[in-house]
Amino acid sequence: MFSVRSIISAAWLLVALVLAGCDGMTDDLLPSGDDKRPDVEAGTIGTQVGQQSPEFPVQILDTLGVSRGLYNELAGSSGVVLYFTMWCPLCEFDMTHMRKYVIPNFPTVKFFLVDYVSGSVSVSRASQEAYGYIDIDTLVDPYLEANSDVKVLEDMYQATMGSTIVIDSVGIVQMNETYKDGVKLTETLQALP
Repeated sequence: MFSVRSIISAAWLLVALVLAGCDGMTDDLLPSGDDKRPDVEAGTIGTQVGQQSPEFPVQILDTLGVSRGLYNELAGSSGVVLYFTMWCPLCEFDMTHMRKYVIPNFPTVKFFLVDYVSGSVSVSRASQEAYGYIDIDTLVDPYLEANSDVKVLEDMYQATMGSTIVIDSVGIVQMNETYKDGVKLTETLQALP
């Protein structure tokens, strides 16, 4: 039989071995919080903070089949927020938080969910309805090309689950990072001109 002490010792040894295998990964265990992305030059076109966002490169449809363009959406608004969702529980948690604590405070900003997994208007609409988000416009991210698994907006903004992009009224990207607790998003939206 194994004693409790030997089981605990073995568990600590296992933890130590796992952590030893993470050599050079201490930044992942204790992140600095610093933004390590390279600086961008103001006035350049791109999707990083400080750059002029390009127009959506192809026809982007919402879940009602209506064509949407970034600069058409920016007209008459303070900005646009794109939240990339895959309809998972974590995304649903973030979307609920955003809907309850962020969206009501910014009536002149257009908020869009970006379904980057479905690739189909009808499938995306079904997900939007099933999760109860028909009150938030949802964009359907099409495939970059036939028989590809790369999506247009996902690739353009280098987005993934939970990516949150804020673009101000003149098209400058003000935020491009993962949604955390809504604090950074709120601060960014408050600073919009």
